[in-house]
Amino acid sequence: FASVTRQLSTRRPTQTSFVGRGLEEFFEKGQRLPKSRDQTGRAWSASELRQKSWEDLQKLWYVILKERNILASQTEETKRLGIPSQFFSNKSRTIKCKKSMARIKTVLNERRLAWEVA
Repeated sequence: FASVTRQLSTRRPTQTSFVGRGLEEFFEKGQRLPKSRDQTGRAWSASELRQKSWEDLQKLWYVILKERNILASQTEETKRLGIPSQFFSNKSRTIKCKKSMARIKTVLNERRLAWEVA
């Protein structure tokens, strides 16, 4: 059976970039809720994003998307556990993610428009 599934698989056994981790991917440091508040950075500015390549923007998009999924999981976990929002809130991090994603879309749209004109 294993040899049949290996033949049907689209991934080559030598590729090591994909590691399936399950649901813990949706939690920060493998914890349902963080024990301490870590310092977070700021949102990306459009001028910084304009200097990035297409591949870098695509990678950054998925990193930020993963961060938003983690934050959404934490928010749902606090609701499930009945923790009041004044004790745990990640709203500022969510806003930073949304701003960065909107700016990536803006930069990509600027590039698309410049390409259409050219």
